[in-house]
Amino acid sequence: MRAFARVVARADGRGGTTLTELRGETPLLLRQTPGDGRVVTVYVVGGAAGPLAGDDLRLEIDVGPGAAVRVHSVAASVALPGRPGAVSRMAVRAVVHDGGALHWLPEQLVAAAGCAHLAESRIELAPGARLSWRDEVICGRYGETPGAAVVHTRVDYDGRPLLRQSLAVGPGAPGWAGPAVLGGAAATGSLLVVDPSRPAEPAMVDGTLARLPLAGGPATLWSATAPDAHTLRAHLGDAGGRERPGLIPLGRAPSYTPGVRKGPFLARSGHGLNPDAVMRHLGPAGSECS
Repeated sequence: MRAFARVVARADGRGGTTLTELRGETPLLLRQTPGDGRVVTVYVVGGAAGPLAGDDLRLEIDVGPGAAVRVHSVAASVALPGRPGAVSRMAVRAVVHDGGALHWLPEQLVAAAGCAHLAESRIELAPGARLSWRDEVICGRYGETPGAAVVHTRVDYDGRPLLRQSLAVGPGAPGWAGPAVLGGAAATGSLLVVDPSRPAEPAMVDGTLARLPLAGGPATLWSATAPDAHTLRAHLGDAGGRERPGLIPLGRAPSYTPGVRKGPFLARSGHGLNPDAVMRHLGPAGSECS
């Protein structure tokens, strides 16, 4: 099954946000919920089970200057097996203009046994844009081993690389459950916060939760592992909001000077894996939004 959905948000000139385009196709349906008008809230509704192997789902989000959008999903996304040799793909491309804000806060991706799934996100941020981007992966349903899943996130700020992160779990990703990656945890996730008005924070660690300031922009990446989805959400839910007691400093935050090129933060999870190798493992190229 193939489906395409698109969200376009613009400032309404009265301090609020309006959606100039909101469309989707089964199983990628979009619904706006009532709000105060300052931030528009959109829910992604699964119009069918899945994604199933062979599905190709694409979502585009465009947030104009001064507009603010919050995106949720009504339930977890369960990647399921389908026809032999097929791969399911979910590609999200987001553009946030100067002064715009996007809060991407969906429910978890569950990599069910036998699945072969690729989730790929590409985000382009203008200077002055704000972003909250949460990704959570649950390794299998209760009592089962996970299928093959790859989550690849690419974020650019002011035309420069800010984050390149890839996680591969399940068959075909040697070492994914070992101490160098998940350490036996069944749930893992990250929260990227980009906010030019937010003071830089030093690197910290608290058990299985870590905070890392990024050198390529006014951004902080929180990463966590947990035994279950509930604990993971508690970690990441706390992460973006307030200082956590007991955090252990790891060093000073890197300075950020607008207009000065610095390298991206590159996170590679798995043993010897990189995004290109992961995509070759899962199937042919062509999963990017365009």
